[in-house]
Amino acid sequence: MAIVAEVRLMADLQKLFDAILKGDNKSAIAITEDAIAEGVQPMTLITNYLIPAMNEVGGLFERGEYFVPELLISARAMKGSLQLLRPLLAASGTQPVGRVVIGTVKGDLHDIGKNLVSSMLEGGGFEVVDLGTDVTPEKFVQAIQEHKANIVALSALLTVTMPMMKKTIEALQQAEMRDRVKVMVGGAPVTREYADSIGADGYSETATGAVSVARRLSTTL
Repeated sequence: MAIVAEVRLMADLQKLFDAILKGDNKSAIAITEDAIAEGVQPMTLITNYLIPAMNEVGGLFERGEYFVPELLISARAMKGSLQLLRPLLAASGTQPVGRVVIGTVKGDLHDIGKNLVSSMLEGGGFEVVDLGTDVTPEKFVQAIQEHKANIVALSALLTVTMPMMKKTIEALQQAEMRDRVKVMVGGAPVTREYADSIGADGYSETATGAVSVARRLSTTL
């Protein structure tokens, strides 16, 4: 009977993967609640189902099979599940892959790309502090200090706001924090060449690529 129960539980957990893939928020939450009641470890759910599901969503997006709306509803389903798991992770002392402060730089009010990256990072096991849009260099510095973040992700969609990325990096240098925080940049007008020119540590053209960059940077700290 124990084997039968375990097989049934594994089948139910596979439905969590499917719910996130389909963006079924209600099912994702219900399955997570049932799994917690059954005693499934939070990291098991995250490592075996949430992260693989968001990786698959990212792959579908990159292949042109999913678009921004699908990406957003899948991210919402993942966040619904993650909200239930976070308190349990904190209580158990489990550490995230890394802590990321993310925001759109000062003067820029665009947030769709930033929101996608934020969701993908959360789905990838990172603790994310989202500062929103129009974020000053000083606010980035303050948030990094407050949350003990080891990565900061800067977004810009307007060419005229791109220089604020450099100003934010300079603010980190002035605060003597540059050697303990990695800087990622991205956004439609941003290029790898620009990222290199301002001294950023990482750059990605896509939200899914940003997760890979963040994982790489977190291992170098």
